[in-house]
Amino acid sequence: MSESFRAVLARGEILVADGATGTNYQARGLERGQAPEQWLFEQPERVTQLHRDFVMAGSNIILTNTFGATAIRLAHAGLEDNAAQVNQRAVELARRAIQGERVWVAGSLGPTGQLLEPLGTLTHADAVAQFAAQAETLAQAGVDLLIIETQFDLGEATAAYNGARSATDLPIIVSFSFDMGAHTMMGLQAAQVAEQVTALGADMVGVNCGRSLDENLANLQALRAATHLPLWMKPNAGLPRMTDDDVALYDVTPEMMGEAAARWLEAGAQIVGGCCGTSPQHLREIARAVENARVRA
Repeated sequence: MSESFRAVLARGEILVADGATGTNYQARGLERGQAPEQWLFEQPERVTQLHRDFVMAGSNIILTNTFGATAIRLAHAGLEDNAAQVNQRAVELARRAIQGERVWVAGSLGPTGQLLEPLGTLTHADAVAQFAAQAETLAQAGVDLLIIETQFDLGEATAAYNGARSATDLPIIVSFSFDMGAHTMMGLQAAQVAEQVTALGADMVGVNCGRSLDENLANLQALRAATHLPLWMKPNAGLPRMTDDDVALYDVTPEMMGEAAARWLEAGAQIVGGCCGTSPQHLREIARAVENARVRA
């Protein structure tokens, strides 16, 4: 995308992100326990097709299949020695899904899966190095921006941001998961997150994953009250319920997601999409809410 993402943010244009990766892969055949990144090599056409489905549903931003693609997290899939190839391949497949549309590719960086010292064994320096390596590869492979997502600890989020910023000057979004309702697993509230991410110098701050739509809306409103930064909103389609076959079902319908998206925009979100449980059908309704908001503006 030749158009500057930062210029688009600065003029306040509303954009549509994509939907879920993991839950959509599972619906399309990914086995439970299998790393989504394995599909980059085993099922590349399905990876590209999901990106394409989101673009066709109205996404302006698609996230690379690299949420767990730091070398340390890829170890459980036996891919730790191929982290660079994993990230490069993900960008290649995302780019392949864009066919002339006005769509930006965002490099996804998720948690390492390890706790930082003193709660765990991962040092701050090692975490910074892990994220720097991933961000550098994503940038060199051609992403337009980076999204540090589903964060719950300021130590790791800071390491991710500092690592990424040391490797590239691309726009960086930092998004937290308030999976305990009004706070993250590590006890962070939205106002605290907003203040810290703003101080870091990120381009956007946001909410993703989490629990109910109502709780995530409240967290979004708290972010708006605590920062001048543009806001990213990509919550789950509610909480899943498990069937007897151990399949996760999300009860939030596409229509409900579209109605919720209208409220996110009213609360000040500039980029909206969905996380776990958000299908291309859900995304289409989110995009419709954005189009209605653009018309009213």
